[in-house]
Amino acid sequence: MYRDNSLMPKEAVRLAALGTAAARGPLRYADLAASVRHFTARIVGPSLDMMGTSLELLRLEGLLEAAEGAGMSDNALLSITEAGRAELSTLLQANVRSPSSDPFNKLVIALKLRFLHLLPPDRRRDEVQALCGMFQTELARLEELRATAAEEPGYLADWLEHDIRQTEAARDWLAAMVERVG
Repeated sequence: MYRDNSLMPKEAVRLAALGTAAARGPLRYADLAASVRHFTARIVGPSLDMMGTSLELLRLEGLLEAAEGAGMSDNALLSITEAGRAELSTLLQANVRSPSSDPFNKLVIALKLRFLHLLPPDRRRDEVQALCGMFQTELARLEELRATAAEEPGYLADWLEHDIRQTEAARDWLAAMVERVG
């Protein structure tokens, strides 16, 4: 993790793999790898940063275990271990960096929401409140930029209005979600 307790790209891939294994139950190595690639590529597009984590490494670290087979060559059936669940919990509770519109941060937010149900209710609420706060901070940043750009020619102010509306909508959606997850 970065110093601010936010995820690096390889940790987002770990979150995707461990979350998928926890949510779906035992999966074949190839199916788990394909699921992680599919989801991450749909959010951030093809990215070399997203290809770095090997499921084999997660198995060697004791976060995934093979129920049958031993690895990629025999398409092992993998399931998450207790250590993997603990790591998943840590990754799910990591900070998200602003701005939320950055493709990598969108991936982290999507992964948090995809696997949020795997956390205990009080932690779910904390995570949704933290996301809501992050959008509130981002909104303040955008509004400050809009105030300084309002008199400039061009279309930046229009774009900022668009961004502000999207950020307000995300913040409001998350604020309403707090009640549903707790």
